[in-house]
Amino acid sequence: MTHQGTHQVTDRLAALEDLDLESLHHQSFIETRDASPAQLAALTGLAEMFEALDATGRVPHLLEGQLAYALFFDMSTRTRSAWAGAAARLGMAPVIVDGGSTQVEHGETAEETGAMLGMNAHALGVRHDKFLGEGNPFIRSIHKGITDYLAATNDTRAVPVVNLQCDVDHPTQALADLLWLRERFGELRGKRVTVSWAYSPSYAKPLSVPQGLITLLPRFGVDVTLAHPPGYELMPETLAHAQEGATSGGGSFTLSDDMTAAFANADAVYPKSWGPMALMQERVVARQAGDQAGLRDIEQRALAQNAQHRDWICNAERMAKTRNGEALYMHCLPADLGDEVEREVYDRYRTEVARQANKKVYAIMALLAGAKVNGLSERLLDGART
Repeated sequence: MTHQGTHQVTDRLAALEDLDLESLHHQSFIETRDASPAQLAALTGLAEMFEALDATGRVPHLLEGQLAYALFFDMSTRTRSAWAGAAARLGMAPVIVDGGSTQVEHGETAEETGAMLGMNAHALGVRHDKFLGEGNPFIRSIHKGITDYLAATNDTRAVPVVNLQCDVDHPTQALADLLWLRERFGELRGKRVTVSWAYSPSYAKPLSVPQGLITLLPRFGVDVTLAHPPGYELMPETLAHAQEGATSGGGSFTLSDDMTAAFANADAVYPKSWGPMALMQERVVARQAGDQAGLRDIEQRALAQNAQHRDWICNAERMAKTRNGEALYMHCLPADLGDEVEREVYDRYRTEVARQANKKVYAIMALLAGAKVNGLSERLLDGART
């Protein structure tokens, strides 16, 4: 272990003494708004601890021989990899399940699926983000199925359920983004972060990434601006939670319909496309009716609506208006190059957005270990000494 690595691990271990790690025990993680300030502080501190240990190759196998299932109803590269990487670093065996291979489409309920997986899994991640109103209730029902099964069988295991993206929130992404901002800026209170819609030639991108950001960051004192053209509003309840978070956390939350103005003096910018609300809601109705022609029509109208705002792009001119012209560019990836962001801008930050993405590994490690390991501080200290 290098002297610098030893110093970082020692500092992180000392910081854990001030955190309420017990508040994480047996806890699932479905939306960041469900987590208390003490729990969020514990998660971020743990994640930073695991990253410091990982840099020295000293992560202890706290969950040796356990199974970490992940159920994906949508495509994924970074989150799937982060789940597998986090589980493996803790000594778990990751098991990735394609949602289409389950019996859900044949009538099996989410509670039944949760109970079945809870019999075998020691943790379960779920991505279900394609349709408004479906993913979040599904994940919560999965959680109920697991919880009810464990209670009915007097099984005392902790089987945390982790939301790996739903229609409402993408909490592991939001935590990763928070960790990246903390590394880059340290104290976040008073920092200005702009979350902006950006043009994309694709359709039906979930609302959950911007919604996760605006509900989490103001709780840490960040001044958040949400910018989008008319028609790309987020869920009203999410906007209310963002304002509540700003009030409780000392940050602020502002809406804008001008991308250029929203970039002015920002410390970090997060230009990201998402679907138009009205058409996303129409899409739910068409899906429930089995109306394939209607779904195709909605897609074409959504693409046409997007095309009216091709000028909503993160470019050099807008980046020059940020604080000292040096704002941090952020994205959950993959970014639509030439549409959401100019290639020149993206290339400048290519390594940094990859490092941002990698924070998700440590966020998930914190969620799993915090929920499952008794005496976590002592176990981590023992691991650091070996």
